[in-house]
Amino acid sequence: MTKDEIIEVIKVVIEDNLDDVSAGDIDPRKSMKDYGANSLDMIEVVSCSMRELNIKVPRAELAELQNIEALADKFLEYTDA
Repeated sequence: MTKDEIIEVIKVVIEDNLDDVSAGDIDPRKSMKDYGANSLDMIEVVSCSMRELNIKVPRAELAELQNIEALADKFLEYTDA
């Protein structure tokens, strides 16, 4: 799986979980907060994305991520090449 494919999964999950956000309008360089996500929304997006990608990332490794692209990079580390 490529980073772009992971970003697309995250975008779809964001679109499904946040009101008035279209996957096509999401810039991976922005954070989920930029799209109106609160902490519970972010947990849901991360959890759903991990389920969709069939990966498990320790929560401690997610705490310092600043944007959607960084999240995709972290997920990429845990996907099978």
